[in-house]
Amino acid sequence: MYPLSLFGPVDAVLGSGEPPLIVYVLVVLAVANVITRMISHRSNVNQARDGADAIEQHPAHIATTILLILGSFYLGTVELHSGMVLSVLVVGMFVTDFFELEARRVEARNDRAIGRPNGAIAASVLVVLYAAYLSVFFVVAPLWNAIV
Repeated sequence: MYPLSLFGPVDAVLGSGEPPLIVYVLVVLAVANVITRMISHRSNVNQARDGADAIEQHPAHIATTILLILGSFYLGTVELHSGMVLSVLVVGMFVTDFFELEARRVEARNDRAIGRPNGAIAASVLVVLYAAYLSVFFVVAPLWNAIV
């Protein structure tokens, strides 16, 4: 199936190649999102000392999440199946981030220790694993095609 060319020159750069360059960009964004998640958690622990209303997402984490969402949607225009799967995983990670932030605020209101965002960590690990799988599929493609 030929990819859609919705974005013209952007498709010529990010949508070209096998696998497309956007897959590698998404792997970097997914790893950056995990790193910014750690920074955001440390920031939330410090903000909890000022009260529950002071707890906010770190701007770098917001930026990597938004770029990851947009990138996964763009991948859906280049490669439909893998773009849809990654988009579902990334949107699930976004929703999990929202609820984990609210859980940190509840912990701060109830004077509990601020716990790790375990659900968001699990969701981000799934995103990193699938994005890494997409980027190195060419390694297992001969074996996969022989079986399937």
